[in-house]
Amino acid sequence: MSHADPIADMLTRIRNAIRINAVQVNIKANKICEGIAKVLLEEGYIAGFDRIANSNNQDTLRIDLKYGPYGEQVIHTITRCSKPSCRVYRKKDDLPVVLGGMGIAVVSTSLGVMSDHQCRQKQVGGELLCVVN
Repeated sequence: MSHADPIADMLTRIRNAIRINAVQVNIKANKICEGIAKVLLEEGYIAGFDRIANSNNQDTLRIDLKYGPYGEQVIHTITRCSKPSCRVYRKKDDLPVVLGGMGIAVVSTSLGVMSDHQCRQKQVGGELLCVVN
């Protein structure tokens, strides 16, 4: 399944790691997953990420998960919106406002992967990848 949809695989691995309060999670690296990790880091949902070169051709993204001062989860839900079988595109004016601005939507645009806040600032729309809150 991970070969068909690497984004869904990434989100599922993050979701599962958060449920067991893991410190890190390893994900197969590609450009789109690295872009999503960059957006999550900029918005404060993860502590950091590194791209690790392996001896085989597939690199790995190691994502450091973030928790609150008392161990509470920073990412409560992470949901895939656009799927390979049903793509979801939104114009800049139709981007969702997640929890009244408390969450983010990750969007793949012609300028790269960015959050819904950045899309509104740069006046671009694109494929709605996932919603995080």
